Amino acid sequence: MRTAQELLNLLHLERIDDRTFTGINYMTPWGIIFGGQVLGQALHAAYQTVVKDRFAHSMHAYFILPGDIHEPVRHEVDTIRDGGSFTTRRVVAFQKDRAIFNMSASFQKRQEGIDHQISIPNVLPPEVLLPDYEQVKHLKESDPQLYRRLTISHPNAIEFRPVENLFSAEEQHCQANRHVWMKSREKLEVGLAVQHQLLAYASDYNLLTTALIPHMKKLRRSNSFLASLDHALWFHRDFRMDDWLLFATESPSASGSRGLSRGSLFNRKGQLLASVAQEGLIREIR
Repeated sequence: MRTAQELLNLLHLERIDDRTFTGINYMTPWGIIFGGQVLGQALHAAYQTVVKDRFAHSMHAYFILPGDIHEPVRHEVDTIRDGGSFTTRRVVAFQKDRAIFNMSASFQKRQEGIDHQISIPNVLPPEVLLPDYEQVKHLKESDPQLYRRLTISHPNAIEFRPVENLFSAEEQHCQANRHVWMKSREKLEVGLAVQHQLLAYASDYNLLTTALIPHMKKLRRSNSFLASLDHALWFHRDFRMDDWLLFATESPSASGSRGLSRGSLFNRKGQLLASVAQEGLIREIR
């Protein structure tokens, strides 16, 4: 994914009929569809069935089966409800007539109300930080297998600048929390609906891995298998993906071969823009 336009093309679906859409796949090196792709595409499909004055405020999804990058994905939208203020949609993604993913999303027209939020963490700004792929360059010689695993899925259309270098030589960071600045590498002249779809895509990066941080030394001595099980995203305030956003994540629990991570997204002004939660499968391959 070299450019922002390629990412936009990935998320934009072809309309088959009023409730059915299909799109291209990001050809991941590991041969399975990236979860952020179906999150963004499913939200795109839902948006195509909603009146223009309503915007997503939440989406809740389950990853049912691994998606094959060589097979087209068909998104079918169930227009559950159109109310006075809220609109509800359900999207199911199919491959070979098998459901691989489903999502429920709720949309709301603009309304005023009470307003409060948590504070942005006090961390280093993105200007003094190296991109993530620069922070792990030293692993290219010392641990080439880990280096490949960390860089093979890098989305070049989006830049990530972690505050904490989890793979520094000292390896002192062991708390299950992390802070990563991110933004698109290019200007994006798109509306809020597409900004939502882009964030749905990007929110699948750097989230589940937060649950690995307390176990990094152990898992580095072996291989680990990770897979997203579900994903929830709440949109609080308007934003642009071509501005720096701080993704502050934490993992309150890991047990039963599952890890839970949650995150908050802030802009440079300290406004809380979105909240995310995800549970994923984490298995150690002995």
